Amino acid sequence: MGLGSLRDDLNPLQRFGYEVRQVRKGRKITQGRLASGTGYSVAYVSKVESGKVMPSPKFARGCDHVFGTNGLFERLHPNAEGNAPEWFEPYLNLEREATAILDYSSTLFMGILQTSDYARAVIRAAHPREEPAEIEAKVDSRIGRRRVMERKNPPILWVVLHEACLRTLVGSKKVMHAQLERILRFAESPQVTIQVLTFNAGAPPSHLPFTLLRHRDKSMRLYSETPYRGHVADSEAAVSDAEATFDLLRATSLSPDDSLSFTRKVMEEYDT
Repeated sequence: MGLGSLRDDLNPLQRFGYEVRQVRKGRKITQGRLASGTGYSVAYVSKVESGKVMPSPKFARGCDHVFGTNGLFERLHPNAEGNAPEWFEPYLNLEREATAILDYSSTLFMGILQTSDYARAVIRAAHPREEPAEIEAKVDSRIGRRRVMERKNPPILWVVLHEACLRTLVGSKKVMHAQLERILRFAESPQVTIQVLTFNAGAPPSHLPFTLLRHRDKSMRLYSETPYRGHVADSEAAVSDAEATFDLLRATSLSPDDSLSFTRKVMEEYDT
């Protein structure tokens, strides 16, 4: 049995759930059997079918296995970034098209740089009541952002990391060691520059994280966050102030070479 007629009134998340439900019922498969076959709970299947939760890629592959649909649901899977909150979508669109990304991370590493285990620990801390499958969907979404650095012409990425990013124990020592190891590998790319702003540098020019994104038309956008949501600004005054702050951050940080040596030293401390 094929898919039902497409519903124009549904967003991609709802459409995926609708098609799962249609095929499941057409094959006379219960939610319990689908849950067992995909390795998820009945509650999770119900939420996916009602369009309330982003299905993980693993769940999509599991549907194909249970239904025998030969990769159909994996292809139908909504863009993983659809799991991001609505207010974050403008930033993701800008990130995908950026020619340069200038980021200041004050406490946690930016999403592009995160390992799966680090992202999982961060997301679990922010969403302690969500089911493991929902956490994994968010992890998949965040890790998917790496693709921007894997495209044919990746953007220039210049990141200033406050030492707090390196010192804040996220997950475990093992998780942090792997995270810092990833930072060092990332910095091997000619497109990537990493600098560390140490505690010894004193009060930082900014205590809040922010990101500047430049595009092909030379325009610049500023992304900043409050505790509950993010905001994209393109006003000349806001962007100019952020550029000046980023210049100060770079000037007061360790050099790129010294930053990598410092990062390597902190990474080795997590071995003890």
